[in-house]
Formats: sequence, C-alpha cells, structure tokens
Amino acid sequence: MTGNECPIHVADGVLGKQCHICAFFNGFDEQHRVLRSFIKEGFERGDKAFHIVDPKLREDHLKRLAEAGIDVEQAMATGQLELRRWQDAYLRDDRFDQDGMLALLEEVLGSGAAAGNPLIRFVSRVEPSLVDKAGEDQWLEYETRVNYTVSKYNDPVICTYDLTNFSASLVMDMLRVHPFVIVGGVLQENPFFVPPDQFLLELRERKSARRSAIQTH
Repeated sequence: MTGNECPIHVADGVLGKQCHICAFFNGFDEQHRVLRSFIKEGFERGDKAFHIVDPKLREDHLKRLAEAGIDVEQAMATGQLELRRWQDAYLRDDRFDQDGMLALLEEVLGSGAAAGNPLIRFVSRVEPSLVDKAGEDQWLEYETRVNYTVSKYNDPVICTYDLTNFSASLVMDMLRVHPFVIVGGVLQENPFFVPPDQFLLELRERKSARRSAIQTH
C-alpha cells in the first residue's frame, strides 16, 4: 500500500519510509509491553494484524492480546487478526522455505487495500529453533531479502528477537540487515544497516571463504 499518511507509532518513535524493524527484547513480557500500543493503534485504525509465533506460544500470545483490550475472537472472525504458526509460514514439510515465505510476505502486504485495511502490521517472533531449522546463512539471506519486499509498501514489518537466546554474532548480523531497530524499548534508526545488495554479496563471500578453508584442510 502507498499513500498512507497516518503516522505509525511504535516504541516511543514514529516510523518513516523504511518499515523493516528488528526488535530486541529480554523476554516475552517486554516484547508485549513495548509493542502493545503499536498493536492496539493498528486495531483502532482498522489495520490488519498479521502475527507469526512459535506454535507453543500461540495461546499465550492470544491471551496477552486479550489482556491488552483486544477482542481476539471478533478480530479473528473478521480477519483483522491473522495468527500463523511457523508451519503455516516459514516451514514446508518442517523445512525452512525461504522463497515460500517471501512469497507469503508479498501476498500479505499486497492484500490490504483489497480487504479494506489501510495497513498490514506484520509481527514475527523469531526463536533459536527456527533459525536452527533454516541455518544462519539461509536466515540472514531471508532477512536481507525482506528489505526488497518491504520497500514496495508502507506496511511495518517487525521481527522480534530475545537477546538472551541468540549469539552476539547473530545479533550483530541482524542489526546489519534491518534499517530500524528497537533496543531498550526505544525505536531508532539503525546506523549499522547495510544495503541488501551489499550484504548478500558479503554472505556469498563468507560462504566461499568457508568452503576454501574446508578444502585446505
């Protein structure tokens, strides 16, 4: 969607044209506390909420939305809230499907206008077991390619990570592929962001260097 003039508020900030955000939290409680107003604002404006969660956290996620004052049953019945499990988004036959997920993202972000939703507010909670299924290289490539899709729309896409569950090296790479970041509950433009073309080239060079190192041993 284009032409949306209502400011999008999240984590004490206002989003600009770059709407791919990496949100770092210390636990599920902090995630919901920081994103609650962003999610509620979307429902009040008629935006669609598209959330992806670990299937084990589905019921807890719905409970927290209800505690925030959202009529979960009504929202799901009308389609304003769509909650997907990993199996219905990132995975095909329990394997990470990068192209399939990117196609789903394109489909979801492109569907709002026809459905009468001013915006799609996309939130995905990333867990180590999901990254493990993909492999770090594949996951980084996916997150990098998300920027190409998101740049066509004004819809915010927030990828959440629990800082206590990921290595420092992966956290640093996540910073480099998201133009905006939420840290300490505050939205800020990310000075470490690397344009996707450049980062994809770096990923290829890393893989090549690893292959060469293996061959020399």
